[in-house]
Parts: sequence; C-alpha cells; structure tokens
Amino acid sequence: MPSASPASSGASARSASAASPAASALSTPSSLASPPLSRAVPAPAPSHPPRRRLRLPSALHPLLWVDRKAVLGLGVLLLLAVAYAIQHFWLGRPQPVAVPTATGKTAPSAAAAAGDTESPAQPVAPGGESADTGAAPEPSGSGQLPVVIDVAGRVVHPGVLSLPAGSRVADALRAAGGAQAGVDTDGLNLARVLVDGEQVLVGSPAPAAGNAAEPTAPKAPVSINRATQEQLDALPGIGPALARRILDFRTQHGPFRSLEQLRQISGIGGRKFAELRPLLVL
Repeated sequence: MPSASPASSGASARSASAASPAASALSTPSSLASPPLSRAVPAPAPSHPPRRRLRLPSALHPLLWVDRKAVLGLGVLLLLAVAYAIQHFWLGRPQPVAVPTATGKTAPSAAAAAGDTESPAQPVAPGGESADTGAAPEPSGSGQLPVVIDVAGRVVHPGVLSLPAGSRVADALRAAGGAQAGVDTDGLNLARVLVDGEQVLVGSPAPAAGNAAEPTAPKAPVSINRATQEQLDALPGIGPALARRILDFRTQHGPFRSLEQLRQISGIGGRKFAELRPLLVL
C-alpha cells in the first residue's frame, strides 16, 4: 500500500485542530447554562419538632364541663337577682310624707276621756229648742275661720290664742303649754268644742282654811232672768265670757222658762250645771 503524502497528512491535522476549537466552543454554553446540582436546589429548612398539646387528666373533665341547662339556669337567677335589687332600691327610696292639716274633728285628749264625764256643749236651734242632745255639734267644714280664745288662769303660757275651727278645750290647754304643777283640771270639760271669743279659765288650788280674802258665792240665789253680767260673773265657775253668752241667750230667746235651758249654752255641762243650780232661780 502506498503511504500518504505529506500534504494530505498536514491537511488532516489542520482540519482536526480546526474541529477541536469548534467542539470546544459548542461545549462551553452547556457548562454555563447548567450550574451544579448543589447550587440549583435549595437546602431544606430545618424541621421543628411537633408541638405537644396539653391535655387535662380525664378525671378533671366533669369539673370543667358545664351543661347548657345549667348556664341558662344561672342566667335566670342572675336576672332575678338584678330585678330584686332594682325593686328593693325603688321601694326603699325616701317617700314624701304629707303633713296632716288641722280639721274640726279633733280627738279628745286622754285626760278628758279618763277624768271628765261631762256632756259636750249642746247646739241651740233658731227657735229656742235644743237640737239633738245625743250628738255633739259637728263643725261645718274646714273652711271656717279660726276661733280666737283667751286661756287664763294657772297655765304655763296664758294669753289669747288662735286655734282652728272645731278645736276643743283640750287643744287650747295644750296650746297654752298645759296646766301648771298641782293644778286640778277636773272642773274643765276638755272635750267641749270652743267658740270664738271664749275664755278658758284654768282653776287655782283651793284656798287654805281660815283664808277669808277670797270672795265667796252670794248667799241669796241669783235670778237668771234679771241678773247682770257682773252678778253672773260673781258666780263660781262663770267667767266674763260665759256670763256674756248667758245674757246673749236671754236676749235672743227671751226669759228662761226653766233652769235646764242653761245646758243649751256652750260651756255649761252637766257638772257645772249641778254646781250652779242651787245658786240660781228664775
């Protein structure tokens, strides 16, 4: 076999060297586009250990578990407690108290009920006849004018007083501060209704034996149809106001036909009439 020429061998060598750079150039982008595997895939994050859930012991479960009915019952009890507290606060608040006004029907005092049995004053009819003797005079209403009276004698605060219409002797005695110590009020009709312009005389202690300074009752009976105000005033238990009422009654109704007509005059009860009857005549 004939050997190759030097020219052909040189050409082969050049073509081989030229092909080697081309192959080298083609292999370079492949190495740049595909980085190493260790740099393309990120390393996995470190895993945390799983959390442990706290669990209560099974023996404590009945203590913490609440039934729905129990919750509803507790809510109802709470509402009832709130309602009771509101009601207690509303009813316990201060209430205004109305002050009672004075009326004509004043109850007699305990002293009058215990120590005095005199009948109350008897009303007088326009024709001179006595009205119903079984009932005390009734005040016509609270619109009447007050009565002005004079409380004199042995009281703490004597003087002229203005009292509501329908007041009684017990009210006048109370308004004057009451009787002084040692004074006997049995001679007063504490339940009698007061009239305007009247004098309430609270008696004095009985005079000592042998004391002749006090005036005595007249020895001869006094004529009730002819007596003056001074003669009537001198009688025991009759003051100026009562003597004036006796004269007014005699003027309005004419001469007395009997001594019992004196009981129709305000201020003369059964006891006082019994004391005056031996001292009077027609």
